[in-house]
Amino acid sequence: MTPSAWAGRRVLVTGHTGFKGSWLALWLQRSGADLFGISFPAARPSLFALADVGRGMTSREGDVRDVALLDAAISEHRPEVVIHLAAQALVRRSYEQPLETYSANVLGTAAVLEAVRRAGCVRAAVIVTSDKCYQNDGRSTTYSERDRLGGADPYSSKAAAELVTAAYRTSFFLAASDGPAIATVRAGNVIGGGDWAADRLVPDVMRALIGGMAPIIRSPTAVRPWQHVLDCLNGYLCLAERMILSGREFEGAWNFGPDPGQSCTVDHLVDQLCAGWGPATRWSRETRPQPPEAQYLQLDSAKARERLSWRPHLQLADALRSTVAWYKAYARGEDLRKVTLDQIDGFEQRQ
Repeated sequence: MTPSAWAGRRVLVTGHTGFKGSWLALWLQRSGADLFGISFPAARPSLFALADVGRGMTSREGDVRDVALLDAAISEHRPEVVIHLAAQALVRRSYEQPLETYSANVLGTAAVLEAVRRAGCVRAAVIVTSDKCYQNDGRSTTYSERDRLGGADPYSSKAAAELVTAAYRTSFFLAASDGPAIATVRAGNVIGGGDWAADRLVPDVMRALIGGMAPIIRSPTAVRPWQHVLDCLNGYLCLAERMILSGREFEGAWNFGPDPGQSCTVDHLVDQLCAGWGPATRWSRETRPQPPEAQYLQLDSAKARERLSWRPHLQLADALRSTVAWYKAYARGEDLRKVTLDQIDGFEQRQ
C-alpha cells in the first residue's frame, strides 16, 4: 500500500475492534486517513483497548446488520472506501452458534452492501471473507479464485457471503455507470500480536506461555497457510487503492496468501513459537474428541502478484518472531500502541 494515498481519505471500517480491524485502523490512522468504525464492543483483553486504537478515529458501537445504523453512519461520514471485516470469525464457535454465524456473516454482509448501494459516495468496497470459502476436497494443491466455493461447517458461511456480494455486484452496482467497485478478499491463517480469540491456535499458545503453562494442541499435523496480519492487510489496501484509481477493472475475488513453501503444520508452528518464548517450553496434544477440520489448505495468490504487484514481505520465521515479540512486550507491560506502530513502521520499511 501507499501510505500517502490514504492521507485525508474518508474510510469506514466495520469490525474495527477485532484483531485484524485494530491493526488496520492503526495503520490507516498512521497514514492520515479520516477513519470511522462500526463494531461490537471490543472483547477483553483486546488489541483495540491495549493499543488505544480508538484514539485518532471515530468509533461507534453497533451491529452491522442494522441497516439504519449503517445508513446514518455513512450519511454522516461520507466514506469513499468501505472495508467490511465484521464477522463471526471462529470455526469452532460456528458449531456452537450456527444461526448466529450465518446471520452475522451472510446478513451482515448483505446489510453493508445495501448501505453502500444507498449511499452514493462510496467508490470502493472491500468485503473480507476467508480461505475457508473454498470447497475443500482434501487435495494437496492450492486453491485459486477460479475454484468452487463451498464448505462443510457453518463458518463456511463465508462462501455464502461471497455469493451475496457477487449477486449485489451484478444486480445493482454494474447497472450504475458511476457505482462503486466491489471486491472480496480471501486470506490464509493470519497471525500477529494482539490476537486474543478463543479456540484459535496462536492466541491459545500465547495465553498458555504467558501463564507459564504448556500449550495443548489439536490437529498437530494439519497444514495451513500462515501469514502475518500486515501482509494480508497490505493486500486489502493495495486492492482498494487500485479500485479507487481504476474502478471496476479490479473488481471480483482476490486471494492474499503466503509465499509457496511458507505453509507448515500446526506442530511445526507451535515448536517455533515455544522456541521463541524460551528453551524449556513444551506442548502436549489434545486427547478429547474435536470437531472435524480440513487437514490441508493453501491459497494460490498468482492473480494478486501479477495484477497488483503484491507479495508477502514477511516470511514465516519473521512473522513468528514479530508475533512472539509483541506478546513478550505485553507480558512486560510495555506501551502496546507504540509496539504495534513500530511493527507497522518496520513492515513499511521492507516495501
